[in-house]
Amino acid sequence: MNSDDDDADVLYYVVVNAEEQYSIWRASKKVPNGWSIVGEKRKKQECLSYINEVWTDMRPLSLRKQMAS
Repeated sequence: MNSDDDDADVLYYVVVNAEEQYSIWRASKKVPNGWSIVGEKRKKQECLSYINEVWTDMRPLSLRKQMAS
């Protein structure tokens, strides 16, 4: 069985929400409300590598703010 995710031509966006949580989203689909695109279309592994670099604190933004006060 060949999944579209295995296709080397499938591109994704890195997306982020208001809580600074990251995910990837197929570039061919409309990004859901509440999520914003970060950067350009990339291959899946490139998106995941980027997220691994920048998302160093998995706690939602609201929790980080609450704990800082």
